[in-house]
Amino acid sequence: MPSKQIEAVAALYGRWGEGWAANPQMPLDEWRDMIESWSVLTSEPGGVDYIETEAAGVSAMWAIPKACADDRVVIGLHGGGFATGSMYTHRKLFAHIAKAVGARGLIVNFRRTPEHPYPAAVDDAIAAYGWLLDQGIKANHIAFAADSAGGGLTVTTLLHARERGLPAPAAAMLMSPWLDVELTGESWTTNASKETLFKRKESVDRLTNMYLGAASNRRNPLVNPFYADLADLSPVYVQVGGHEVLLDDSRRFAAYAEACGVEVRLDVFPELQHTFQMCAGRAPEADDAIGRFADWVRPKLGLERVHSASGLTTNVLSA
Repeated sequence: MPSKQIEAVAALYGRWGEGWAANPQMPLDEWRDMIESWSVLTSEPGGVDYIETEAAGVSAMWAIPKACADDRVVIGLHGGGFATGSMYTHRKLFAHIAKAVGARGLIVNFRRTPEHPYPAAVDDAIAAYGWLLDQGIKANHIAFAADSAGGGLTVTTLLHARERGLPAPAAAMLMSPWLDVELTGESWTTNASKETLFKRKESVDRLTNMYLGAASNRRNPLVNPFYADLADLSPVYVQVGGHEVLLDDSRRFAAYAEACGVEVRLDVFPELQHTFQMCAGRAPEADDAIGRFADWVRPKLGLERVHSASGLTTNVLSA
């Protein structure tokens, strides 16, 4: 049974839906301003410093937890359909993840559509990743964390990075990833009455056109991972809510990636909504999910957590 606290996710999405229904032709700047309220779901993690920076010319923000491992980094790619959302909407979410992992977080403010269509966001994500490598951070000390469109962006970024000869990062953690740009999953129908955010498939199709262009090839392997060879992809952990229309994106991707030889973990959280992890610090389901991410990724980053008698937690580093 979902907690009372997690109901805030559906309530916020419902208010957004009312806004869209009242103004179907909502200008993009108003739309983006409305989505900036996403951050109200997330509590301030505490013990984290934030520093805005540029990563190879790309706007970004460091989230630096106290006593974290400076040479381990979680790259955060935010959701928002490629057109909305920002490093500010997701600052606290990625800080919670970085703090749980015991690493620095680098939140990438990639360029958005329609002003900057594909491959601008991919180019920005790869530029930030390459910048970290140039700073001396080892590839196996870097993990990606991302939600929704950011989750799809993460997978396509890994595929593009492989094409460009960059080393693979340690892992990727995906929350409610939007992966199938053809929108063919059965859960678009089976979960239509349970989903609170994506009420109309046409609205997501519009976002796809803004990102790729109406005449684009939605089966391009560097855009749609279901047509890509996923061999040698970094280990992936996918979390998704059981009431999402994007549920099948996660289930099908996990099965396909595993068939390609990729290490995959999939957790479906019954009755939960899209990117429910945004309730980090407020809802037990969100904190549980982030704790699972941290427990899974720390060994892949060469991190172990040691609890002392005083109650303090220390990172123990390995190669």
